Amino acid sequence: MPVQFRDYYETLGVSKTATDDEIRSAFRKLARKYHPDVAKDKKAAEEKFKEINEAYEVLGDPEKRKKYDQLGADWNRPGGFQPPPGWQGGGQQPGGGYYQWGGDGGGVQFEFDGTGFSDFFEAFFGGGRGRSAFGGFGRRQATAERGADVEADIMVPLEEALHGSTRTVSLRRAGSDKVENYQVKIPRGVHEGQRIRLRGQGQAGTRGGKSGDLFLRVRLARHPDFTVEGSDLIHEVKIE
Repeated sequence: MPVQFRDYYETLGVSKTATDDEIRSAFRKLARKYHPDVAKDKKAAEEKFKEINEAYEVLGDPEKRKKYDQLGADWNRPGGFQPPPGWQGGGQQPGGGYYQWGGDGGGVQFEFDGTGFSDFFEAFFGGGRGRSAFGGFGRRQATAERGADVEADIMVPLEEALHGSTRTVSLRRAGSDKVENYQVKIPRGVHEGQRIRLRGQGQAGTRGGKSGDLFLRVRLARHPDFTVEGSDLIHEVKIE
């Protein structure tokens, strides 16, 4: 049965001779722009996001891209698109799926009806496994999934950075009113930007998967008398 052809190169705004890096860069740029969690028109953005992800599912996979390019002159056939003789693209695999955006603040997931792929993709490439080259994008299988890692800043006074300490840190996850307390060991000699890892304290896993990790990124508090440059502690003294 003829289906509407999808020009994946046009969807990503790249030429048919684009390199892998150019395709990846275009995908990331568009995915950020049209992600439903940040767009004003969420419904329109969701549809655009599905198109972008589908295009990258094909063009971002060397084998799928090669098969797609083999379609060649049949791209604009009147009356709908049908595979050429001997086409070995794939078969339709109906089902459901979801896409996940993972980031520093945890993760936001939203569901699409069906597989989230067009009839064109289903007819010629099957259900597809999805890709995860951009912060957790991609269609996931019904298997255990590890939770996303979470990052947060922690302000550390200079004295604690020099001598080390143990303190209670209170954090509230994005989208939640619940405040959670953690006992955190500040290593002696910790420096600006260093990350302290709390295993299993990130976003919860799904389908029995393990939780992600919580990373606390150190931000050194300003001191009235001393400044830190790398591993050096500097104190300025005026000499008359």
